[in-house]
Amino acid sequence: MARRFDNAGTFASELKGGVVAIGNFDGVHRGHQAVLARATEISQSAGVSSVVLSFEPHPRSVFRPDQPVFRLTPAPMKAMILGQLGFDAIVEQTFDKAFSSQSAEDFVTGILCGQLGVHHVVTGYDFHFGKGREGNPEYLMRSGVRHGFGVTLVDQFQAEDAEVVSSSRIRDALASGDVGEANALLGYRYAVTSEVLHGKKLGRTLGYPTANMALPPETGLEPGIYAVRFRRADGALYDGVASFGRRPTVAEEGAALLLETYLFDFSGDLYGENCTVSFVSRLRGEEKFEGLDALVAQMKTDEAEARAVLGSLQPLSPLDATLTFGPTG
Repeated sequence: MARRFDNAGTFASELKGGVVAIGNFDGVHRGHQAVLARATEISQSAGVSSVVLSFEPHPRSVFRPDQPVFRLTPAPMKAMILGQLGFDAIVEQTFDKAFSSQSAEDFVTGILCGQLGVHHVVTGYDFHFGKGREGNPEYLMRSGVRHGFGVTLVDQFQAEDAEVVSSSRIRDALASGDVGEANALLGYRYAVTSEVLHGKKLGRTLGYPTANMALPPETGLEPGIYAVRFRRADGALYDGVASFGRRPTVAEEGAALLLETYLFDFSGDLYGENCTVSFVSRLRGEEKFEGLDALVAQMKTDEAEARAVLGSLQPLSPLDATLTFGPTG
């Protein structure tokens, strides 16, 4: 696992002098992975540490607090994925109005050179930093010459359809329920982690006990029924079928969104565990049924379809092989 630091000022001295990849990296999608792979290649060649400099909270939430950001990978999940990609550490630099008002030169001299002691910086071709976005890629290159660190800029990454891979594009795909497209752009299955909560236990009486999880209200996933892979806190994996929505058949109108997952071939107590659900395929939209008998009949159909989908599941990439199929400890 990558070591986590909540700001550059607390960075460990033994990790200084490394290669630092800079960016928000929400989603750690295939475009991000191109930047990150270049950073680990350079760090391995130079025999120095590999570090990600990211920002928390998401900068957009600071500048537009009235527009909550649908985070594809909250900080803990992002750090876990970066660790799987081989990074030694992630600096989750506090991003606030004071930080955003510092000059580009202060960012370079204070954080990059002073606190991180960078050997080399890797970032995307369009990276801007400092007050008023005064620091651009050319500025960063000149700073490297002045201060003695290398700079590598990575060109934009395009998917097979020749469109640029972006976090916004992935959010749009999830908002329409197209987890297949989102997963293809991410390079791994989109996943959420949350605590399993006590519910009304209606599913248990229907023969379909579920693990209930509340997701952040800004989660932009389209409500519906999904084939999923479920990971317990101890790493144990189960296939399942999940409902994300407001449960119109059994709940009052306006009920909060809830993720309910029925695990195949499982019995036990999950309450209080932080578990992860990886979304494989959307089976259908959310529906309101006339009664519980009709609901149970549809759930049996959903289970059969999900088992068929998951029975032939294959990794999308080496990263997906670890996140969706293997241990992450």
